[in-house]
Amino acid sequence: MEKSEPKDKIAAWNHRFEQAEPEKIISFFLDYFKDKIAFSTSLGLEDQVLTHIISKINPEARFFTLDTGRLFPETYDLIDRTAKKYNITIEVYFPEAHDVEQMVKEKGINLFYDSIENRKFCCEVRKLRPLARAMEGLDAWITGLRREQSVTRKELKKVEWDENNHRIKINPLADWTLDEVEDYIAKNRVPVNPLHKKGFASIGCQPCTRAIEPGEDIRAGRWWWENPETKECGLHKR
Repeated sequence: MEKSEPKDKIAAWNHRFEQAEPEKIISFFLDYFKDKIAFSTSLGLEDQVLTHIISKINPEARFFTLDTGRLFPETYDLIDRTAKKYNITIEVYFPEAHDVEQMVKEKGINLFYDSIENRKFCCEVRKLRPLARAMEGLDAWITGLRREQSVTRKELKKVEWDENNHRIKINPLADWTLDEVEDYIAKNRVPVNPLHKKGFASIGCQPCTRAIEPGEDIRAGRWWWENPETKECGLHKR
């Protein structure tokens, strides 16, 4: 498929799948794109739900995750537990060592606290560049984004054109609530990060993630020193 925006096709797919269950959406696109589609997981609640669903439909589907080098120990344990439970391969992509060394040399080990510009640069080095390598040869990718997650995602569609990566982006859980996600996890005994029980709603890199207080937005613990409108790492820039 050409890397150009197929607006009519995306509109038709959104009309077709707006009320569809995730299983139906995933089955269709795994079959449609064959080996040109992958699921990008960060091991969050939503991603664990999708891993459970995808592995039931096709355990040979491609799963990948990004290891920034600054994840929680609990996240590494979950990668291992998940791969073993579902008998799948989760490809792990790392940032280039030279890029990280140069960034730290020039801007410091915790540069992300100093400015939004620095934080976004760190995300670029540790996430965006590895993502570009992970997505080579793909026409589409699946994510666990939901509209309810943040102000930057409230207009999310089930199928979108990802302008940053020039590929189709599929969001099967776009209209799910957090309660639906948690109910699915409980009913299907989906493995999750133990940090969730300690108040960590959204889990990313260790120095950029904190537990949230009762009543706070579920993304409040990510880059908590920034305004809500800037709280994207660039993977899902809107």
